[in-house]
Amino acid sequence: MHLTDLIARRNTPFHTYEFFPPRTEAGFVNLLDRIRRLATAPLPPPLAVSITWGAGGSTAERTMELAEQVTRLGLEVILHLTCTNMEKEKVDKALEKARALGIQNVLALRGDPPRSEEYAISPISTPDYFTHADDLVRYIREQHGDYFCIGVAGYPTPHPDSEGPEDDLHWLKIKCDAGADYIITQLFYDVEGFEGWVKTCRKNGIDVPIIPGVMPIQNFASFRRLVNLTQCSVPDSIMTALEPIKSDDAAVKRYGAQLATGMVQRLVSSGLVPGVHFCTLNLEKSVRTILENLGWTPESSNRVQSSPLPRHNQLIEDDTDAPQGLSVPNAANFPIKQMNGLSISPSEASQLAEWGLTNHALPPAPKKGLGNSAAAQAPSAEDSWDEYPNGRFTDVRSPAYGEIDGWGSGLKITAAQALRDWGAPTDAAQLSDLFTRYLESDPSAPTTPFCDLPLSDESATILPYLIKLNSPQLQHWTVGSQPAVDAAHSEDPVLGWGPRGGYVFQKAYVEFFVKREQVERIHERLKDRTDGQISMYAANKQGEFITNTLKDAVNAVTWGVFPGQEIVQSTIIEEESFRAWKEEAFDIWTEWSLLYPRLSPARKLLEGIASEWWLVSLIHHDYKAPDALWTFLLGDEVAA
Repeated sequence: MHLTDLIARRNTPFHTYEFFPPRTEAGFVNLLDRIRRLATAPLPPPLAVSITWGAGGSTAERTMELAEQVTRLGLEVILHLTCTNMEKEKVDKALEKARALGIQNVLALRGDPPRSEEYAISPISTPDYFTHADDLVRYIREQHGDYFCIGVAGYPTPHPDSEGPEDDLHWLKIKCDAGADYIITQLFYDVEGFEGWVKTCRKNGIDVPIIPGVMPIQNFASFRRLVNLTQCSVPDSIMTALEPIKSDDAAVKRYGAQLATGMVQRLVSSGLVPGVHFCTLNLEKSVRTILENLGWTPESSNRVQSSPLPRHNQLIEDDTDAPQGLSVPNAANFPIKQMNGLSISPSEASQLAEWGLTNHALPPAPKKGLGNSAAAQAPSAEDSWDEYPNGRFTDVRSPAYGEIDGWGSGLKITAAQALRDWGAPTDAAQLSDLFTRYLESDPSAPTTPFCDLPLSDESATILPYLIKLNSPQLQHWTVGSQPAVDAAHSEDPVLGWGPRGGYVFQKAYVEFFVKREQVERIHERLKDRTDGQISMYAANKQGEFITNTLKDAVNAVTWGVFPGQEIVQSTIIEEESFRAWKEEAFDIWTEWSLLYPRLSPARKLLEGIASEWWLVSLIHHDYKAPDALWTFLLGDEVAA
């Protein structure tokens, strides 16, 4: 059904959710279970669920797979489509698939153009490609008439690429005149400014429903990065409230939920918007808390199929009389009669397995440290087991794994800023100089392609080692590191994190790019060690991989002990997560290279780095020996 028709039927505020396709299969499975919980009583079901689409169709297959599974849950889907440099054939296939699935709502977006098309050469503009979102809106209308209800993006804070508010408003009006039916806005935190923007839209003849995008603050680092990316206005009161709790993810998350609750209450009471759109980052706890705070309840019976999968291990008993070849088309036709709480018949086990395969559903991964206990299966554990922190160092089973801010991988600043900060390096010595200037907080290098924020105070404690590694002589270009920490107070202004009254621990860790011969030298040196204190992961873009660890080894590198809590293991590094990050890391080199013209010295250099160098991660497990990792890498230079 059209989203606008669903809105017209409502006499109370509604909400929609936004999810992205997870990067791992386990994350995909767990996201479906998460969506089911968020759409099930006592929470009110969402009016619709939107599924994001990677730039240029980069996540097309996974997006369509996720959209299909969400429709099987009985939920309306809003399919995102980005159009920049998207061939019409790809758009046609996506729309045909959407129609086949009964999806009638799309969100037509420009998307972020690939760097080569946006900056190094003129953007593609041929009859087979789209350039702007209004091109896509017109095309969908021409090809599909009124079958699809088409949404577009709105920017309460001017888009970083726009010339200002008037320019944004001009293009929004063009998109609406092209046939858009509704608007979902970019995130914002200035509610008063948003209300003024909506009124301006109405004065300029934009009369379609406007749905505000609300992104709860999940942690301080991702919030700061989002503000930097979107250039959105943040009231001073928010920054003042965050400053004393910025190192405590749980406190920041609580504040973020409280802030979003107040925002939603003011927005819906203003009469300017019919509902809100939650950007979830594939996390559950914050939006669940917000809905509970609002007191919104289901208006109708649960429309989501509940999984018949058991929430604990069961024995398979003898069932020789059961009919064979049972078919389970859906959960409603699934009459499970468990023999008792601890056992299940073979035929029922077969049905459970078939249902799980058909619906891509599995019981959610238990919270670390709880095993298969009843506590691990309780809703409170299910909705929060992967909440701290979000990003690439979390559990690969998490639906949010690998995503820090919702903007995906790639460069986090504009091309103009990148060219200003990084120049046009033509040899390895100039790259060493760039990384070193960043480490030294030189104003001429405030960012690198791998970090868009200033160096942390924590990293400053190992700064001399990092500078030596990045020197023109060694050329170990570091992209991640942390010092060893032995029971620092959680309130420590440099090393602390988490709730008050706790202690935090870290193993020394460093990640860098080097030439193949350096990788081989490090690996050979580790073979000569018998203490097993250093774990190594190394890989290149072509997929070659070297490690000195066991296949399933998991390395906890950051953990904390806090009053009244289990041990919190916030950062882990293991092979699967390293391999996933490796793909993104080398893509960053490639994307950086595309800022420069073809055949230019800078482009040749960066393409060569991407194709020939290796990414290496080293972890030293003795957290009571703060210099041990650096002594291994630098030898006598540590004391110099």
